[in-house]
Amino acid sequence: MRISPLIWLLITTLALVFNFLGLLRLVPIFITMPILFIAIYFTIFSFTHQKTFKGLR
Repeated sequence: MRISPLIWLLITTLALVFNFLGLLRLVPIFITMPILFIAIYFTIFSFTHQKTFKGLR
């Protein structure tokens, strides 16, 4: 199952808003930071993985 990079951008945006709530001390920051890191990681991965060489077929 492939998830579009645009969906990961949306998830990253939502994680960033959630992280702002953590910076306002409404949500614990140790919960919001890993969520933001994972969202950014998979966003970058989804954009770069499309350009990899898949072999000669």
